[in-house]
Amino acid sequence: MSQLQPPIQLRLAAEPLLDVQEMRFWLDKAVAWGQADRPDTQKDTALHLSRLRDFLQQLLTLINNVSSTTETMKRLPLLGQFLGRLCWNPYVTADATGRRLLFQCLWGLYSELPGNAVETKANQWIRKVLCQLATEEDDAPAQALMKQIGVPPEEYHLGVLRKMVALLQENIGKSCSSLGDINQRCSCDSILATSEACVPLVTCPEAAPLIGALLQLPGTCVRAALSEDFLDAVSSAYSSQCLLLEEQAVVSLWYHNLSSLEEAVLSLLECALTTSGSDPHKQLEQSLLPKACAQHCSMFLVVNDIFRSILKQAEGKESVKYFIQAFTSCFLRERALQQQMRVSLKAMFPQSPSSLLLPLLTRPSEMPQEAWRHHLNWLSGSLQRLTEEGEEGDGDNSASTRLARYHKVFESWFLLVQCAHWVQVAVQLLVTSEPEDRGPLLWLLIFYHHPTNRGHHRARQLVHGKEAWDQLHSLFLTSARPLPVDRLQPLVALLSPQSQQPSLSPLLILNLVVNCAVFLQQTLSASTELIQTVVDRSGLVDEAECVLSSLEFRLNEDNCLSSDTKRVHLRIHALQNTLTRMHAASRPAEN
Repeated sequence: MSQLQPPIQLRLAAEPLLDVQEMRFWLDKAVAWGQADRPDTQKDTALHLSRLRDFLQQLLTLINNVSSTTETMKRLPLLGQFLGRLCWNPYVTADATGRRLLFQCLWGLYSELPGNAVETKANQWIRKVLCQLATEEDDAPAQALMKQIGVPPEEYHLGVLRKMVALLQENIGKSCSSLGDINQRCSCDSILATSEACVPLVTCPEAAPLIGALLQLPGTCVRAALSEDFLDAVSSAYSSQCLLLEEQAVVSLWYHNLSSLEEAVLSLLECALTTSGSDPHKQLEQSLLPKACAQHCSMFLVVNDIFRSILKQAEGKESVKYFIQAFTSCFLRERALQQQMRVSLKAMFPQSPSSLLLPLLTRPSEMPQEAWRHHLNWLSGSLQRLTEEGEEGDGDNSASTRLARYHKVFESWFLLVQCAHWVQVAVQLLVTSEPEDRGPLLWLLIFYHHPTNRGHHRARQLVHGKEAWDQLHSLFLTSARPLPVDRLQPLVALLSPQSQQPSLSPLLILNLVVNCAVFLQQTLSASTELIQTVVDRSGLVDEAECVLSSLEFRLNEDNCLSSDTKRVHLRIHALQNTLTRMHAASRPAEN
């Protein structure tokens, strides 16, 4: 707003001071704006709305404290002209706060018992103007006023705003791609101004079609840019559920506005991690994010970068890895449904090692079960070579070289996290395989849980892993009931997050425990007892639920069991029920 001259003060019967110079300024603005049918006036109206609300509040205070409408009009002869011009400006009346203040100012001027011609004429004028301001959705005071002045509710609408929105929407449809003559002027140069003018309308339902049309404009013209203020306002209104958009408009919003995409990813992730017992696959199936990423490669790359950042901060959090795996699975399913030309996998995963990309992205259901063992042995060997090259290097220990080697190992692990269905198959085969076949599978499992090999302990971890597996296997095969405490305690110690041994991740041991309970031929009651005991003592109830949910989803999606299907699913459900009861029993203690 331009700087005002030193104000001339007018005191009205001990009421708050009114800046007469500002009154003149706002009247000039109202005259200049007209009915806001030009992009420049729409933009100027949007920029001044906040200050205008403050001034209307001052006027309302003054009107309510003057004895009569006649007295008010004597002291402010330009008030009627000012309010009238604002009432016919759809950009002012579309603003909920501005419309309410105008409504209250008019009601303050309305005389229940007109005492002279001025008040009678004012009442007639107010009746007409109120048809512009009120809507069917107005609150009880508005309904009372409509009844008082005798205006039918069906006449109260926002027709001017709707007409303006329809005209603007028609104009933005005349983009370069719709013109037959390349020399014909397109309307793209008005897109920026139109989007800026929409800022105060983002919470107005009548403007939703226009907002959706702006968001979905094809980016074929350099002049068809959207205002950042518009995108931020739409993102804020949508995230606070004050604006309803069609699916494709939401996708376009994420495409245009990076912050809205980041907010959507983090909000979905937070919901999945904080809702106890929730299945991220179900949440993701109800989300537009996987579909949006399948449509726009650039969006998928942004989402992947968010996941990378989160993983580096929460390397050992199983629920985060499970969410990333679930998202990648939903994304690949949506990508497969795309009818148009799909972007190559290499473009979608540009930082992943090319040799691993297709083997890891292939699902177990896409090859015979007899080939799983060979496939996993190949994956384990390939990852081992990549990590050895990255961790040992070629003698060049410069900072840039070390960083490049670390990045190569991290990207290999990140792709394995995204395709953790093969880790789950490896654990299943590890539990059911012969002892001499377990080496490559165990290495793959240890790398998944210990990607950074801090202190170069992976060789020692392999030794500890074989010892833990032998101990666990013998424990599940024991027939003694109840389970001997001296046999259980070493296992509980391995599962403890506070363990000081530089050995194995508790989540690695937990994966082995859960898969043994599901796939080994021990009785269900014995498996349930063992799970309940070790999980209760280690405090890893949430983590165990996550492992079971992930396992169940993979078995359902890949349909990879045959005659053993019913038994395995019954065991999974029984173990899930046990963990649910443990959760319920722990809640009173937590409160």
